[in-house]
Amino acid sequence: MQIDKTTLADLNIFGSADDQLSVYQHINQCRTNGGAFYLQQLMHKPLQTVDAIEQTQQLLQRIIAVQSGWPTYVTNGTIMVVERFYDAPVGDMPMHPNLLNAYAYKWLNSADYALVRYSIKHIADLVKGMLALHHLLQSEDNPPLLKQLLAEIEQLTPSALAVNITDYAGVETRNPVKVLQIGNFLQRFYKQQALSLVNVFSKLDAYFGMASAVVQYGYTFPKVSASSKPMLTATQLYHPLLPTPTAYDVDLLQAQNFLFLTGANMAGKSTFIKAVGVAAYLAHIGMAVPSKQMHITCLEGLLSNIQMADNLIKGESYFFNEVQHIKKTIEKINDGKPWLILIDELFKGTNVQDAMKCSTAVIEGLRKMHNTIFILSTHLYEIAEHLQQYKNLQFRYFETAVAEEQLVFSYQLKEGVSNDRLGYLILKREGVVQMLEAL
Repeated sequence: MQIDKTTLADLNIFGSADDQLSVYQHINQCRTNGGAFYLQQLMHKPLQTVDAIEQTQQLLQRIIAVQSGWPTYVTNGTIMVVERFYDAPVGDMPMHPNLLNAYAYKWLNSADYALVRYSIKHIADLVKGMLALHHLLQSEDNPPLLKQLLAEIEQLTPSALAVNITDYAGVETRNPVKVLQIGNFLQRFYKQQALSLVNVFSKLDAYFGMASAVVQYGYTFPKVSASSKPMLTATQLYHPLLPTPTAYDVDLLQAQNFLFLTGANMAGKSTFIKAVGVAAYLAHIGMAVPSKQMHITCLEGLLSNIQMADNLIKGESYFFNEVQHIKKTIEKINDGKPWLILIDELFKGTNVQDAMKCSTAVIEGLRKMHNTIFILSTHLYEIAEHLQQYKNLQFRYFETAVAEEQLVFSYQLKEGVSNDRLGYLILKREGVVQMLEAL
């Protein structure tokens, strides 16, 4: 699935220095830095086929089934020691250690000897951990993705070698001759295999982190179909980053593929749009989603237009950037393939009359693309009446009530078009009117 930097930022997938929590941070339950890094790589490349998505789903489900048996002795510290051992300029050890040269090396190269002895235990833990994972995850119905990872473990840990490393490390690390024998072997003949094991473990740790998040948050794996007809249906879908989220039902099919969304500021429009976008994104990395049920077409891409800004350096206005973004979006999605397009408050950067005319033109054009799903929010309730003639548009709004001059938000999605006019009330509630009158 194609996704650009703007959309990743709009949906807060990776966040920024100012964000308290991103989607990545939310689902990152990895135990090692390598796992966290590989998870980032997975999330930067959403999957493109149903088969790839289902393989990842099956891998995560397999890990969930055996999660309680996951080895805990391979830690981030273990991985750091292994990598340091192979990066450090350790002095040449005797090729054929005996009592004399082994003790001489220990005394004359005490720091190097200490590192070698310390590292052997951690490399042994890595090998034992990988053997334990190989045994734990074995199953005849494993997806090809998992079978490939297990085959790599088997290739990198031949039985005789594994026994030699793991048995030795537990009982013989006080014998300098044995330390240098195994240290020599690990340094000269096992470097590539050990670092490859680290790489395989990082991949498994990334999937373990995702699986742990599924269990912790109670997410559900969506059904993803290969149909060329767009579909996005969900029951009780919510935004994963909110502490007390509101759940929504979504029903977007080809016959009604365009959702026209209205409601007052702070009523929940942006949160709803982002919740749908995040769920669609998670589905395309093979992850479970924050919803009781979800069925989605395997999308060609996901694009958003939520947080536009002026470009002062280029001298470009907010409105011009909006126009350019819409233009680029049309160029991309005009391929007959299923896309999901999210637009929040179209044409905020111009006057009301211009915005109404421009928005109507854009919506009338976009709604002809029956293979794309659109969710568009707007304050321009007036244009809804003209758009009612188009059967593939569905109209939803977030209701806002007023009680004793206080706004009450239900955050419930209702059928129809909002006609709330609450700007002056908000101005008054925040004391701005009183301040102005006192001038």
